[in-house]
Amino acid sequence: MADEVSVLVEGGKASAGAGLGAALGPLGVNVGQVVAQINEATKGFAGLRVPVIVRVNPANRQFTLEVGRPPVAALLLKEAGKEKGSGKAKTESAGDVPMAAVRRIAEAKGEDLFGRTVEEKVNQVLGTCVSAGLTVDGKDPRALLKERIAARGAR
Repeated sequence: MADEVSVLVEGGKASAGAGLGAALGPLGVNVGQVVAQINEATKGFAGLRVPVIVRVNPANRQFTLEVGRPPVAALLLKEAGKEKGSGKAKTESAGDVPMAAVRRIAEAKGEDLFGRTVEEKVNQVLGTCVSAGLTVDGKDPRALLKERIAARGAR
């Protein structure tokens, strides 16, 4: 049975610091090699926090990485060029994202989202826009959701 270490690292900037080094050291793996592979695997997510699972085989000290995807909210905020969402999502907008980005995020997250179709996953990403206080193409995402649901019902 493999030992597992789950960490949340900034894309491309993992270090052998206190958290990761302390967790991996007792497992007998080369921490430098693990950090290098994590940074290589996550460099495309620069500026975002990415979940990573390191599995170590205790018999031979070999390791494998499982790199997750950043949360939908983090991807949306990056698209909007914001550090964080609105603290008052119902009354204040934190920024705006294009609908094309909403669709791209829904497609990229794939199986991480619920829903059978891309359209259902787009609706889920729109719901995250509501929570983060982001508008989509200058419109309230709640109104867009209502329009999309009404259009679907009209078919």
